[in-house]
Amino acid sequence: MTLKISRILHAGYVFECNGTRIAFDPIFENPFSRNCHAFPDVRFDREQIRNVRFDAVFISHFHDDHCSLDSLDLLDRATPIHIYCLFDELFSMVRELGFVNVHQLHINTPVSVGPFDIFPREALDSDVDSMFQIRAAGLNVLNVVDAWIDPDALTELARQAPWDMVLWPFQTMRETDVLSPSRAQPAPVALPDEWIDQLRILNPRYVVPSSCQFLQEPWSWYNHAFFPISYRQFQEEVEAALPSTQVIRLNPSVSVVLDETSLQASPSLAWVVPVGEQDVDYRYDPNAEAPRTADIARHFPPLTAQQSDRVIDYCHSGLLAKYGEMELAPDSFFEKTRIWQLSVYDHSGSAMHYRYRLEGERMERIGNGEGPLAWTTEVPVWKLYAALELGESLTSMYMRINDAVFDAETEQEIESADIVDDPLIRCLFNDVFGAYQATQLRRLKARAGGPSIF
Repeated sequence: MTLKISRILHAGYVFECNGTRIAFDPIFENPFSRNCHAFPDVRFDREQIRNVRFDAVFISHFHDDHCSLDSLDLLDRATPIHIYCLFDELFSMVRELGFVNVHQLHINTPVSVGPFDIFPREALDSDVDSMFQIRAAGLNVLNVVDAWIDPDALTELARQAPWDMVLWPFQTMRETDVLSPSRAQPAPVALPDEWIDQLRILNPRYVVPSSCQFLQEPWSWYNHAFFPISYRQFQEEVEAALPSTQVIRLNPSVSVVLDETSLQASPSLAWVVPVGEQDVDYRYDPNAEAPRTADIARHFPPLTAQQSDRVIDYCHSGLLAKYGEMELAPDSFFEKTRIWQLSVYDHSGSAMHYRYRLEGERMERIGNGEGPLAWTTEVPVWKLYAALELGESLTSMYMRINDAVFDAETEQEIESADIVDDPLIRCLFNDVFGAYQATQLRRLKARAGGPSIF
């Protein structure tokens, strides 16, 4: 027997063996996760996808670039769906979408599907992620997804050798560095040492650089600021460090057949349609200029009066209430009394400035002149509304944090502060689960004319 492996998009793959077909983290959308445009570019033949039958689908975690109800909506409702997730809400949403065979995955507990044995393996952040070990046709493949490997799990994975292929997340995405570009440190020029160390331990025959690069809007400065590692650099460094390992690039739709001695090209997935040049590489620019938030905000449409009222009400009261509900970390920058300014920019580039005094877990609105600022946050009003109502993720918020110079004492303290301790980030994204999928489900149910519990 042989094992056919095909790339869908991002961390999405189809594995086929002896007539059985399974999918991992299937995303059939471009853009995906609201504003991630596949790079290289592809489109999907939705009608063909509706006719594809999978014997099972495995989802590594709940993030919207791995678990999308819009994508699952294209599949037959009898398809078994296996998800690694600690939150019951996600399983309820998938069932409400109509799937009748939905299962929770557990670390190191295998699932057998025809000739396949799939083992969820422990990722570094086991509250969120999992990895997959796939055995079939006498072959052994590790799909790291976009997780990092837990040290104890690495010891176990070493015992599972030999490895025929590892699907490795080759990006060091700078999604938090772009939040405060004036304070960000340059990206390292080499792959992280622990990557090479871990790959040496695994010592696979083949490594696939996995988790695709993506672009955002054509005008976005993020298009040269997110991904410092190129496909070329990854291949050169990995093959230099592991002479017996071959790096194989799988663009979306591309298929290969793996056996015990070789890897051969195979007909591509017909329902993933490449658009334009495919062997493209992200061009990271460490000196990419970050435009002002006012200029970024001009790219977005104006809010309706109702939408604007939603944002204003949040800034006046909802934000304060949410902040008061959350528990502050003991080492938080905001454990000490701070004055924070939130600046919200509309489609004309004009800003409304809101000032708050934060004292531990308490927040109150204040006027100007009540003390020096210790933290600033800027955001386009359209993106703030989208985060409140449409499931927008932090990756595409165009939020700008501490793009200012504070007094000497504050500057020193900010050096050790965690950027995601930002009050707006915490209120929008901490303790919030499944906003993206819940928004999708409401829209899908409304389109179908049915009621929704969400």
